[in-house]
Amino acid sequence: MGTFVPVLLHDSGHDPLPDIAGPLDALVACGANVLVVAAATGTDGYDSRPTLDDGQWATLLGNLDRLAAAAEEKGVRAVLHPHVGTMVETGIEVVRVVTGSEIKLCLDTGHLLIGGTDPLQLARQVPGRIAHAHLKDVDAGLAARVQAGELTYTEAVRQGMYTPLGGGDVDIAGIITALRSNGFDGWFVMEQDTILDSEPTDEGPVRDVRTSVAYMADVCRSVPV
Repeated sequence: MGTFVPVLLHDSGHDPLPDIAGPLDALVACGANVLVVAAATGTDGYDSRPTLDDGQWATLLGNLDRLAAAAEEKGVRAVLHPHVGTMVETGIEVVRVVTGSEIKLCLDTGHLLIGGTDPLQLARQVPGRIAHAHLKDVDAGLAARVQAGELTYTEAVRQGMYTPLGGGDVDIAGIITALRSNGFDGWFVMEQDTILDSEPTDEGPVRDVRTSVAYMADVCRSVPV
């Protein structure tokens, strides 16, 4: 399997290679083989981020390829995870990574949609660049309010922006079909971010997990996987 590691990539005075040394050793020790990297902002949380100039972008892109090469030396595949509140969030930024680096991508269906990228379209356009997938479903109405600045990412998550698979506006079945038909043989990881303000009085998130698993079982019966 793999692990998620936010890494500062755009600062020319910071070498990110030591930041992944420990996670890489842990992956090798566990027999896992995917390092999921996010381009950290250098600040806490996911509700604000700086704007990069061309020099900082060049540093970020170069560091992505350095991380991928360092991971490959350990027998691990590094993938870049476009993520809300990181330096690779929007559709323009995703394209910049695809055209300016060689690193593979983690297709996170939720974060891509919230950042303004159609995950199904991306899966169809660059299937060879996608080596790992996080399957999330999203309430597109709340995602639009995040894009418009009406809600912070954290506020939207608290309001239920992430839904059980099949309950939102992401074409999960279409994405799985597009990837598998183009030779994808990586992991599909089911995720649903949530914020609990108190102890659930019923099954809570477990109920949503059951719903997502049942949905995926239906998809797997209808989609060649």
